[in-house]
Amino acid sequence: MGVKQTKTAKQMERHLKGIANHHRISILLLVADKSGITLDEIAESLKANEKTIGEHTRRLMNAGLLNKNYHGRYVEHTLSPYGKKFVAFLESFQTE
Repeated sequence: MGVKQTKTAKQMERHLKGIANHHRISILLLVADKSGITLDEIAESLKANEKTIGEHTRRLMNAGLLNKNYHGRYVEHTLSPYGKKFVAFLESFQTE
């Protein structure tokens, strides 16, 4: 088993900026509930524009919180290990 490395403030900033938007928070919570959901399904569930949701999923992926798995013309979205940690935080923060 490897030694756990402490993240730098800059590395943590990348993840925190990744969730700094209400659409991105909603996307993370939705993907946590429906792993493998497509962009169309996310946009439909959140009643949002597909291009807007596409940009937000791209930012979540760049922040290391979301994985995209390509299957032909469809892209399935799943949480990364860090995404799962952030969802646990968001859910604990959401309720008192």
